[in-house]
Amino acid sequence: MDFYQVAEIEISYKHQGDINIRPKVIKGLDAYNILINQWDANKLDLLEQSKIILLNRANRVLGICNLSTGGIAGTVVDPRLVFVTALKANASAIILAHNHPSGNLLPSAADKQITHRLKDAGKLLEIELLDSLIITSGGYYSIVEEMAYHKIRRGNSFSLEVQPPF
Repeated sequence: MDFYQVAEIEISYKHQGDINIRPKVIKGLDAYNILINQWDANKLDLLEQSKIILLNRANRVLGICNLSTGGIAGTVVDPRLVFVTALKANASAIILAHNHPSGNLLPSAADKQITHRLKDAGKLLEIELLDSLIITSGGYYSIVEEMAYHKIRRGNSFSLEVQPPF
């Protein structure tokens, strides 16, 4: 047995078609519309699944990857699988999405935690996490859109100010 023999690894990526006609994601609604058309409607209200949208520098969709399928109350998002997929696709940015079969659009503590972990890991790899969406049959929740504003109390009045969500 030769202990010094190492497996050769080759990386390749082949996109199909003209990249300029692929959907462009500008806001959460764009991502939701792409995802809801790709989601298995028979599973949306049945069990939790997670997916990522892979984007190029112009926020054009390179593809969608099914990351995991869990049970009624949760699914596992492995950051290593997220970023190995993004690296293989030569993605510059990603959008994380998962569904809540319960129909609850609010993020759990675990949802917020994985979003922060992926945001931090993405900084190291220069693959930006643009958003994290919760999908239900009744709509979606965008962490970036919903958490970008916070209330500021000034005397007896409130105002909304932009705040980075991460």
